[in-house]
Amino acid sequence: MSVLPLVFTSGWASGINAYAVVLLLGVFGVTGLSDEVPAALQRTDVLVVAGVLFLCEMVADKIQYVDTAWDALQTVVRPIAGAVVAALLAGESGSLPEIAAGAIGGSTALVSHLVKAGTRMAVNTSPEPFSNIVVSAAEDLGVAGIVVFAVFHPLAAAIIAATLLLLGLVAVVFLTSRIRRFLRRRARRREERRLAAAGVPGPPV
Repeated sequence: MSVLPLVFTSGWASGINAYAVVLLLGVFGVTGLSDEVPAALQRTDVLVVAGVLFLCEMVADKIQYVDTAWDALQTVVRPIAGAVVAALLAGESGSLPEIAAGAIGGSTALVSHLVKAGTRMAVNTSPEPFSNIVVSAAEDLGVAGIVVFAVFHPLAAAIIAATLLLLGLVAVVFLTSRIRRFLRRRARRREERRLAAAGVPGPPV
């Protein structure tokens, strides 16, 4: 069977939590639950680094505004991780050119990342912090569940991932006004900090 469905699903998942994808696939390979995991993902140093970074993301991703700053830092990391994981999977399978797999995995991860980042901006317009925790936990569980499912049922998992990606794009379109509100609020806070640093009094309350 072609590795394309697994490549697509891993790209989608990498756009949300790349470290979880590397960690899960590596564990599946080390434990022998799957023989399709490349040796590079099973290395102890890779698993340790992925585990530490996963813990960092799990915390940062649940804190209001910190999650958006973290997403900004991951704009390069997640697509690259998606491309690398996809290329490794293709190289292990031999059923898909590695360059093509990398392009699919990287581009899917980028779109998925942009959907996540846009959704988080909309969530951050809410004054309470609990929505961030709920959304982040749902993302973590969703990535874990679909990656595990993809190892055993790649085609079905790819269909689910494609559906979630499409729904995410639609949600971002509908949340555009809230995203703009978040961006305006962030720009206002930056201006207030700049004025405070310059010793200029802010507007009266």
